[in-house]
Amino acid sequence: MKAVRQQAIVHLLSQHQSLTTDALAALLNVSKETIRRDLSALQSQGKVLRSHGRAKSIRRENGDNGDPFSLRLKSHYAHKADIARKALGWIENGMVIALDASSTCWYLARQLPDIDIQVFTNSQPICQALGKREHIQLICSGGTLERKHRCYVNPSLISQLKTLEIDLFIFSCEGIDRHGALWDSSVFNAEYKSVLLSRAAQSLLLIDKSKFNRSGEARLGHLDEVTSIVSDVSAR
Repeated sequence: MKAVRQQAIVHLLSQHQSLTTDALAALLNVSKETIRRDLSALQSQGKVLRSHGRAKSIRRENGDNGDPFSLRLKSHYAHKADIARKALGWIENGMVIALDASSTCWYLARQLPDIDIQVFTNSQPICQALGKREHIQLICSGGTLERKHRCYVNPSLISQLKTLEIDLFIFSCEGIDRHGALWDSSVFNAEYKSVLLSRAAQSLLLIDKSKFNRSGEARLGHLDEVTSIVSDVSAR
């Protein structure tokens, strides 16, 4: 019965792309608690994504199933700001750091002291946040602006990074599945993070508890490649 119901949930989400927990409970004539348990199981299997009281199907052939940046800013914002604050201890004068276009890194950028560091990023909001700092040397990846995620997509990223020695790559991701694989919501963001993860001397993953045991559209790496994690739960 449970397997049939969960298959029905996957089918409904593939038809509607996104449905609320209430809607799924009504459509399948079960309680919201039952739907929540089913969605947790399906998310851990990498079949659906849960957020903001609703669920959506994962469509890896589309290459982008992520929420807009404006919506991600509001999700678990208190936890993200606290995680970002803890990450500040990793940053020292003279470092070259890279930041991804995640909302958690945006919270980090807002809290960064105006010290003598270089910051490389593909994030438009982070560029705006750091643009007025006098001592931070800001390096933007440039490229085509992807408005939904507020990031720049640059196919010349690898050649651009040849002149930079990245001391620390700070990033977040869509999820970590039960096997330790790191996932993101779009192919272009996953590619950016994969390149920086392989080239940086150290890496720091900022991730809140909602991201564990879930997957996404594009695999960017594995937990074994990450130097350390800052989270609101213990991941290791």
